[in-house]
Amino acid sequence: MGRLATFLLILFAIAALLRADLFFSILYFLLAVFVLSRLWVRRVLSPLRVRRQFEERAFHGEEISADLMIHNTGWLPIPWLEVYESLPVQLKTPPFHRQVVSLAPRERRCFSYTLKGRQRGYYPIGPLRIRSGGLLGIHPSQKMELEPSYLIVYPQVLALEHLGLPTRSPLVALPARSPLFEDPTCVVGMRDYRSGDPLRRIHWTATASAGRLLVKQYRPSIARETLICLDMDKAGYEQKHRFTAPELAIVVAASLANHILVRDRLAVGLATEAWDPLLEDRTRFFLPPSPERGHLMSLLEVLARVDVAPVAPIADLLRRERVNLSWGATLVVVTGRETEELFDSVVSLRRAGFAVALILVQPAAPSAELKQWAELLGVQVHRVWRERDLREGVGDPRRELWR
Repeated sequence: MGRLATFLLILFAIAALLRADLFFSILYFLLAVFVLSRLWVRRVLSPLRVRRQFEERAFHGEEISADLMIHNTGWLPIPWLEVYESLPVQLKTPPFHRQVVSLAPRERRCFSYTLKGRQRGYYPIGPLRIRSGGLLGIHPSQKMELEPSYLIVYPQVLALEHLGLPTRSPLVALPARSPLFEDPTCVVGMRDYRSGDPLRRIHWTATASAGRLLVKQYRPSIARETLICLDMDKAGYEQKHRFTAPELAIVVAASLANHILVRDRLAVGLATEAWDPLLEDRTRFFLPPSPERGHLMSLLEVLARVDVAPVAPIADLLRRERVNLSWGATLVVVTGRETEELFDSVVSLRRAGFAVALILVQPAAPSAELKQWAELLGVQVHRVWRERDLREGVGDPRRELWR
């Protein structure tokens, strides 16, 4: 713009010196173009409406179609418009989507691209940056930005039989033929409503009196609820396997939850402490055991988001969450390292009447000390390292699985 102003001053000086009408006409024309272009550029993006649309949740390996809809609601054409969408490299390569188009008055454009959920996680889609300007390029371009939307990719879920576990009620606290949790004829109390509770359990009279949703608590007849305790502490996994081991542990937890709830129709819950990218902080998650299908999606959503962080050891997690379970329930501990604190917590849980199963995600076979300890306490111990172990089976049960 500085060069244009210098040129106009020189042109004005020449026109004044020569008193030539042609130079004055050229000067007036350029000034009119300059003013109109400036007004145009300032208003070119104000009538623009942009919307991003896609399914915000996807399963592992699923392809997601995303649409960008751009609408010029004004009466002025947009000579050129650069659209730049930032995308996570885990979902698409190269990590952006770029288009340059022009829009007539009232014109709509739709751009589509495809993402693939190759890895579980919580991903920002965007921000979308838009840039435009005049035809002459004498004014700075105008910019606008659309805030990112977020996509959750659920972790991979594999068939539980590949872990070498029994196919019928793999981790039960007490043997029983029917999956009966509570006696609906005997109400022993009430508690606050939780997501996933069936409507038939709501105590409507007490709800009206208290002003909040309350559900009935029945006397338990057979404790067959399972809590998966997932270790997301950095110290719980070897340094050289800080990425692969926690990811495999999450796959194991998701597969266990899917099998217990979908195939065995039993209650399953989740407890973990991890880094949450949604809150950008370390967070404690506790999803109480529930047999509802919707509960499984909530559980998978947590497993999709969590990441390893310096948090409390898994032994502390077990001591904290045991008070939230019924007597005789099962705790499935998924971790990557054997520690004396973990052994002490498992011993305490066994003495308190809980059943415990330990799943070690590590390349080396468990130690002889752990084998002797597990046989003495009657604790199931499983070792998993590669996804091939999940797909093809863990191998020799005398080496991999102890009861």
